Amino acid sequence: MQFRLWVIGWAACATAVTAQQNTLPPTEEIATLLAQIHADLSGVSSGSLPDYIPALTEVDPDRLAVAVVLTDGRTISVGDAKHAFVIMSAAKPFTAALVMQQRGRECIQQKIGVEPTGAAFNSIDAIESHPERSVNPMVNAGALAAVSLIEGDGPEAQWATLLSWYRQLADAKLQLDTAVYTSVRDSGMRNRAIASLLLDYGRLYGDSEAVRDVYNRQSSVSVTTEQLAMMGAVLANGGTHPVTGEQLLDPEVVSGVLALMTMAGMYDGAGEWAWQVGLPAKSGVGGGIVAVAPGRLSIAAFSPRLDEHGNSVRAQLAIRRVSNSLGLGLFGPVAADPPCADSEPSRAEEP
Repeated sequence: MQFRLWVIGWAACATAVTAQQNTLPPTEEIATLLAQIHADLSGVSSGSLPDYIPALTEVDPDRLAVAVVLTDGRTISVGDAKHAFVIMSAAKPFTAALVMQQRGRECIQQKIGVEPTGAAFNSIDAIESHPERSVNPMVNAGALAAVSLIEGDGPEAQWATLLSWYRQLADAKLQLDTAVYTSVRDSGMRNRAIASLLLDYGRLYGDSEAVRDVYNRQSSVSVTTEQLAMMGAVLANGGTHPVTGEQLLDPEVVSGVLALMTMAGMYDGAGEWAWQVGLPAKSGVGGGIVAVAPGRLSIAAFSPRLDEHGNSVRAQLAIRRVSNSLGLGLFGPVAADPPCADSEPSRAEEP
């Protein structure tokens, strides 16, 4: 486990150094690319809205936006990039970053865990089958534990700290969507069960109902696609805000966050995402995804219809196109491979 984390962290740092030596296309070319991607994906209608959160069934499923923020703060966007939506689980890496910045990077590994679960983001079986219980802060169990570790004298102080932190990252006065907050508060019985189970195992560090309430508020913060990309650009820029110039995160915290996003940010679709895109990323059932190309840029995309893993269908396609077109993947070029031959090898071909 330690070795795997070391390798991922080293790869991210090495890529950042190399990437800074590479030249991105002019912003006009990136804008043209985004416009073409938007046009190509406008007709894609696969996926569905998350019916387990009633408020999210009322959103316009046809909205689509893509935004790129460079490490110098320049923003390029297309579509509904200024339309606000709820951040949901795309908030999780930024909360984990806050906890690591406050308490040290090792706090996450010791008190939550860093391994991917191989299960759905709201799995209870994953809690029972992993000794860490909370497993990692990119899934609901670990994210609840992360919220409970935010410094502050009680849940209201923790919430105030968290909202202020998101505002710093986005460089915008983000607000709580009260309608969505009420919806997730009243319908989130599975998260209530998860919080109670973690408390019983000694892996939740506060009152379970108070923690769940802060977690629900975290999920219900409204962001635009441009603002989400700006939050990701802090990670892309090594912890320094690309607009304000403020050093918000230590480099070792950024490395840890990117490792977590790479291994579990796309839930049980993380392996396929790494294979096809090669960027640390985090999705949310509100339809947003943020991805980070260290040393270069951040990409955010938004479209409400989700696949079976809870990841936006069109946002995934959009970020994949941007990454592959600009050669951003951490692991090298990603090509559109021909289908694997399905014929059985002849006996003469067998070893």
